[in-house]
Amino acid sequence: MEKVIVGGRAVGIGEPCFIIAEAGSNHNGKLENALALIDCAAECGADAVKFQTFTVDRLVAPTNHPIARLTDNFGQFGETVYEMFQKLELPLDWLPRLREHAERQGLIFLSTPFDERSVDILEELGVSAFKIASFEMVHLPLLRHVARKGKPVIVSTGMGNLGDIEDVLATVYAEGNHQVVLLHCGINYPAPFEEINLAAMDTMRQAFQVPVGYSDHSLGLTAPIAAVARGANVIEKHFTVDRSLPGPDHSFALSPEELTQMVQAIRDTEAAIGSPIKGMAPSEVLHYRRGRRSLFASVDIPAGTIVTADMIAVLRPGIGLAPKLLNVVVGRSARRNIEAHEPITWDVI
Repeated sequence: MEKVIVGGRAVGIGEPCFIIAEAGSNHNGKLENALALIDCAAECGADAVKFQTFTVDRLVAPTNHPIARLTDNFGQFGETVYEMFQKLELPLDWLPRLREHAERQGLIFLSTPFDERSVDILEELGVSAFKIASFEMVHLPLLRHVARKGKPVIVSTGMGNLGDIEDVLATVYAEGNHQVVLLHCGINYPAPFEEINLAAMDTMRQAFQVPVGYSDHSLGLTAPIAAVARGANVIEKHFTVDRSLPGPDHSFALSPEELTQMVQAIRDTEAAIGSPIKGMAPSEVLHYRRGRRSLFASVDIPAGTIVTADMIAVLRPGIGLAPKLLNVVVGRSARRNIEAHEPITWDVI
């Protein structure tokens, strides 16, 4: 399907870019922060706001395996992955309040489920689509459970190859659900520009014939704006009310001012892409007539005189015949007296 409908919004080729403001875990465990994030997303002009729904025991094993120990920059948020995600859980009883608040603000409410129980909770809540995180795109049992809900499935594909995406689509399609949006994504926090590879969106679109977008983890606005210029149907971007807050996703997230700038830049980019027809814009007509050159008499030309090249000048404004017609004019005779600096038009030769 080249288009899907999310919360009444058409998403796909030829439609305005669907902008998802990713609140994620930036609520820091406080309901007032989550509500403030929704307010911010609405004020900044996003189409949807998205959180994450999971229970840590259904997501991460409490293992002491070396790979699970946070010895890098994430170590400030816990000694292990399990401890970090314990701090990031969004209380499930917040969800109705958050959805209602988002809808009152004119936003589509979304949340990424990480287990089947979370999917069922979001389904009961009445979400209009399901978002699958990059890390979960290989969790085919979860995808199968989501697909059976019959709602659009937006899948981030970070770290995935075309074979992984084929598995995703085969799993969803097998349940009779063909409402899929694929998001190209780089998994690094922040993602370096040289690893973003926006050109992969073209490959995904050509290979799978579904709406394609971009979920961004880079710093600033460059990558999402470039993605829209390259045809992204969806942009997902993390944001925060305060980048100095503790938590793994605040440091690379957009500030409210930057989120506003991104939304406006996306809309400006869409307007600038415009039509594939090459020609003069309506606002350029005055400049065309004032600034383009045309043919003028460089001397007085008496009626009946055979026009020669040295009698003609190519000057602004563009109120006479086009310069390409110079050789057509030369050799013709003047119908009447033509004064110096008078434009040469068909009615005078």
